[in-house]
Amino acid sequence: MTGALGLVAGVIVVAARDTPPVGHFTSAVAQDRFLAAYDKAMHILPPPDQTMDLRTQFGVVRVYRFSSSASTSSRVPIVLLPGRASASPIWADNLPALLRQAPIYTVDLLGEPGMSIQSRPITSAADQAQWLRQVLAQLPEPQLDLLGVSIGGWTATNLAIYDPSKIRSVILLDPVFVFGPISTAAIIRSIPASVRWFPKGWRDNFNSWTANGAPVEDVPVAEMIEVGMQSYALKIPSPQQITEQQLSNLALPVLAILAGRSRMHDSQAAAAVGQRALRAGQVTVYPDASHAINGEYPEQVATDIEQFRVRL
Repeated sequence: MTGALGLVAGVIVVAARDTPPVGHFTSAVAQDRFLAAYDKAMHILPPPDQTMDLRTQFGVVRVYRFSSSASTSSRVPIVLLPGRASASPIWADNLPALLRQAPIYTVDLLGEPGMSIQSRPITSAADQAQWLRQVLAQLPEPQLDLLGVSIGGWTATNLAIYDPSKIRSVILLDPVFVFGPISTAAIIRSIPASVRWFPKGWRDNFNSWTANGAPVEDVPVAEMIEVGMQSYALKIPSPQQITEQQLSNLALPVLAILAGRSRMHDSQAAAAVGQRALRAGQVTVYPDASHAINGEYPEQVATDIEQFRVRL
């Protein structure tokens, strides 16, 4: 089951203190384990039309391009941003429906487990915006729609705040640190799961908890996420909470789809903030969805995105 694809997105990972100032795999063996799990998970996706390694001032960012049907190839592409400790394979359930709408780019976030390679320290929200801005600048299309799940939603919103110049719209799937803080329960449960030398079962248990009990054993994407948590040392700052003032300053159209049963935050309070603060916003709550909303409701998410995009 790939319903747990977004399961660790948005988690505050407390990494062990390592000397290098950039994100890195803890050993060659750890990197080999992750690459094997990543390759296995990537086989669930359709073959990418293009694989790009785009240089930024903070490192090289892996981007995949997936072709849409001939009838939609001229539409504004959608750029997909995954959650914490995950990468492009988490979009396996979403790509078939989204590719019926437009070409798709997926990005492995810089400083996270994946094929992107961080080379300089990322120390602020401005740095986070800068590397993504430099990635989008190298894509040929003049406009792009950003779609982010969990911490990917924060990443999209953060860039829109700093530099919306190439962004047509922002689409958020149960984002964290955008409409409200992380729940206390999520913070407490993330701590033991983030200690690399603790048993695998602790990380699996946490990942299943974020997806409201969905099984994670023998799921390639979940295995990739668990290996990434265990083998990669994060060296990026915790996301800064987006303020209501920052949200109200956004002139871009925003679609926020929140999970009614998310354990990462108070979804009803988050929805109220979004409805109050966004000038051009549409806020929807899926009552029974968990934080793994992208894998649980891929067709409904795609339908809501299509209806949102046709009005742009």
